[in-house]
Amino acid sequence: MQNDGCLNRTAAAEAILFVSAEPVTIGGLARALQCTETEAQEAVDLLAARLDASHSGLMVVALAGGFQLATRPAYREAVGRLMTREPGKLSRAALETLAVIAYRQPVTQAEIEAVRGVGCTSVLRTLVERNLVAEAGRKPTVGRPILYATTQSFLHYFALADLSELPPLDETPSEPAEIIEV
Repeated sequence: MQNDGCLNRTAAAEAILFVSAEPVTIGGLARALQCTETEAQEAVDLLAARLDASHSGLMVVALAGGFQLATRPAYREAVGRLMTREPGKLSRAALETLAVIAYRQPVTQAEIEAVRGVGCTSVLRTLVERNLVAEAGRKPTVGRPILYATTQSFLHYFALADLSELPPLDETPSEPAEIIEV
């Protein structure tokens, strides 16, 4: 049986995860709960078990290096019908640029453009403004170009715990299109 302190800590962890717009790290949760990281992790584990056992519409998810409350996938359609504000969608160019950065980071603008075959100045600016990518330093070559890498917001946007959850990259070259002479 749990003691009152543990029950209160679990309820407090639930409240913290509920109000946080971003994933909360175990360290941050421990500071807020004024307990050890082990006790904070136990509170998160107890909360997750309680939500599962009660068939709650919410669940605890681990993403972007922390934890957050989220709706269960089974209720996605119902929640989606309620939500009227459409999140800013990413253009195909933005998604392509993000993919290059995610798989090759840190990477320079010139390296991104070499992969995509087109300029990406405005796309990069938009991705930086949306905090999906950030400057990660400078490459120690002539001109010291800016290196770009994905951010915690990128992980959050795509619901990834870390970059290891990216799908494997199919590096087999595709067959060139057949040329038909007319």
